Amino acid sequence: MAEEAQSSWGGGLRSRLDTLFGAAQTRLALLTVELQEEKLRLARLLFMTVLTALFLGFAAVFAALWVTVALWDSHRLLALGLSTGLFLVLGLAAASVAARTVAAGSRLFAASLAELGNDRDALKTRP
Repeated sequence: MAEEAQSSWGGGLRSRLDTLFGAAQTRLALLTVELQEEKLRLARLLFMTVLTALFLGFAAVFAALWVTVALWDSHRLLALGLSTGLFLVLGLAAASVAARTVAAGSRLFAASLAELGNDRDALKTRP
């Protein structure tokens, strides 16, 4: 009888450990997938940001040159000053948006953390 109690206790412990290790393996796999997705997303975002900055920079320089040449005879210094001021304001606005975006951040591994919380709750409620 003592052997039956010990084997059922050992079987229960083994079952819980098996469940725990299975859940840990699943969560680790989910974490790996999330990390790969985040890495790919950040690489795409960096590439598109560099292209955007490059093309908008070219457009801004050529627009400033166009306005300056168009006003060369009458108000060339005013055109250059206004272009410089506009670029400065746009640059500061972009820096402000970038700073707010970085400060807000994204919750890395949110799905994994949520699943680990669900696992913890499930283990607490288990008899």
